[in-house]
Amino acid sequence: MPRATNNVASRKRRKRILKLAKGYRGARGSLIRSASEAVDRALKYAYRDRRVKKREFRSLWIARVNAAARINNLSYSRLIMGLRKAHVILDRKILADLAVNDPQVFSGIAALAKQHV
Repeated sequence: MPRATNNVASRKRRKRILKLAKGYRGARGSLIRSASEAVDRALKYAYRDRRVKKREFRSLWIARVNAAARINNLSYSRLIMGLRKAHVILDRKILADLAVNDPQVFSGIAALAKQHV
């Protein structure tokens, strides 16, 4: 009985890898072994960095809020504590946006936090 190779499936598997490696330089975009290593690594980093991105944005927001709070003679922690005691529910993303785009409103929020510290 002749040996049966499943050419359709193996070609499909290789094409899928090479399609994901499209645009990679040199052998990484054209040779199956190099391409599969590069694609595996890229997918691993993509998975990890979707989570890292959230951390990095949060630290960016905190840095912006801290800078704006210090302009208003408050530290970041005092600002957050004052807002909690005043029952103001604003997350760091909104506070950072206000600090950058509307400093007068942020100054009002900081004044409210100062009252409750």
